[in-house]
Amino acid sequence: MKKFFFYLIWLLVISIGPLTVLKVTPLSYALSTPTLTINFFQRIVGLLGFALLFWQIILGAFMHKWIDKLGAWVFRFHTTEGAFTYGFVFLHPLLFVILNFKATGKFDPFYVFTDLCVLCRNNTELFYNFGRVAFWLVTVAVAAARLRTQPWLRNHWRKFHIFNYFAFLLVAVHARAVGTDSRFTPFVWFYWISITLVVFTIFYKFLYPKISGLFLSRQKNEANP
Repeated sequence: MKKFFFYLIWLLVISIGPLTVLKVTPLSYALSTPTLTINFFQRIVGLLGFALLFWQIILGAFMHKWIDKLGAWVFRFHTTEGAFTYGFVFLHPLLFVILNFKATGKFDPFYVFTDLCVLCRNNTELFYNFGRVAFWLVTVAVAAARLRTQPWLRNHWRKFHIFNYFAFLLVAVHARAVGTDSRFTPFVWFYWISITLVVFTIFYKFLYPKISGLFLSRQKNEANP
């Protein structure tokens, strides 16, 4: 029963993105031209990637608690979901490459994946940078997880895997600044809730232990001058 409810909640959360896109864009309009169709699926894939990356962070950060409550299958689910998450994270810019080719006749994957602008021409180009950097951070994090059993990475892979946290925040800014779907219900509710939970997770996992350690150290020093 616990497993059923977990899958139900997981499915409901990841379906918020596609439902929002369908609400904002009528299917008849989305499928009216090849360019609109590609853009339609690119938007859905982007929101799915956002939701899946959120799940990856929440599951990974509290894996021991999830296993205690639900069982060891959660870890296997986490690793499998990680592969799907990266698939959507990769497919989103790939569809942008195809969209640009369809619209302009120029096939330029370097522009989409690597063309970071220092002095950007406009805000859109600036926030494309957030998406590009997030893509490569997720790539490094996934590669570290896949290679975690290698002797040279066994003790350090988590240092790279936490790039997912930074990538999620960059994706959140990218989605809000470049896209419009994150502004509409029901996705906008999930958007702000997910950011709040990830920020809380970052504080709880990385900042709170340091603050707590400093506080206890100060108390110890005051008790033993």
